[in-house]
Amino acid sequence: MPTNPFTNRVSSLSGPASDIVPVTPSDTADLADVAIGLYVEAGGTLVVTTVRGDTRSVEVADFSILPVGISRVHASGTSAGGIHAMVLA
Repeated sequence: MPTNPFTNRVSSLSGPASDIVPVTPSDTADLADVAIGLYVEAGGTLVVTTVRGDTRSVEVADFSILPVGISRVHASGTSAGGIHAMVLA
C-alpha cells in the first residue's frame, strides 16, 4: 500500500484540497462544503457567491482554476460546465 502523505496532516488553506466534488449550480442551495476554489472544464460565465457573501459574475476559459472561496454556484447566468469544487473535507 502506498504511503498517504495526508494521514497526519492538518488541513490548511495554503495546502492542497483534500477532495474535488462535482457542482450542480443552484439559485437556492449553497455548496455542501465551502470551496477553496473551483475547477471548470468548459469555459463560460460563472455566477458565484463568495465566502464574503458577494455575488460575482466572471468569465472563465476551458480548464480554468478559480482560487476563491465560494459558497454557492448560481444556476441563473452560469453557462460554464464541468464545474468542480475543491474542498477541505
